Amino acid sequence: MHTSNQSSCSGYCTKCKTTHTLPESNLVQAKAFELMDNFEKTGSIDIFSNKPDIKFSTTPLFGEPRGKMFGILHGIDTNNNEIFLFAFSGQYATEWRVNGWVSPLFDLDLFAIINEKSEKKIKKISAHLSRINTTQHVRLATILKTKRKKISQQLMVVLHSLYRLHNFNGERKTLHQAFNEPKGIPTGTGDCCAPKLLNAAAQQAIKPIALTEFYWGRSNKSETKSHKVFYPSCTEKCFPILGFLLCGIDSKI
Repeated sequence: MHTSNQSSCSGYCTKCKTTHTLPESNLVQAKAFELMDNFEKTGSIDIFSNKPDIKFSTTPLFGEPRGKMFGILHGIDTNNNEIFLFAFSGQYATEWRVNGWVSPLFDLDLFAIINEKSEKKIKKISAHLSRINTTQHVRLATILKTKRKKISQQLMVVLHSLYRLHNFNGERKTLHQAFNEPKGIPTGTGDCCAPKLLNAAAQQAIKPIALTEFYWGRSNKSETKSHKVFYPSCTEKCFPILGFLLCGIDSKI
């Protein structure tokens, strides 16, 4: 079993002018090992259901789709009960929600409606491109590709506006408001494990104690993630929003 000795969850807070950090702990890492054992025994991430759905098999994670990050947050609720929250990065088998795992940071129904409408336009343009000879019709192909790219970019801006981030001061911001880097918001921001876990904890009045994230499956194409290895929250997508999400973590909920 390989582990990283740098695992942590952190982000710069523009309000407090400091970096807030949530540590890893032996207890939360032990819970992660327990989760890994369940994956190996059941071959599924649908471990919180009485009858696991075959759709959520872990087999694809070792194939071409490659692996995925998983995270666990250890916290205490308002009745002083010990709580563990679980998250996976992005979607799983095209689903944003799986029983027992925390939800994404946006309204799923509204997200689906907006996404479907734009995806139809994108697919229509792609189908048109596949029917024409791009060598002979260079200008038309360029126009169609530019149009498709513009629709995709506009879609991302709209979808990002649906995200709602909650922190431990009872504050709420959109993704655009919380992202504290001048550059554009990278695709997938807000969909990693740490943001999902912290957002869910804040909404459920759970005071976080520790958090850990690990990779499960075939290494990613860039070979920066390996099976069963623990990693800190990412710099590009998570650090710019975790400062806001972690703000108030030391106060009483």
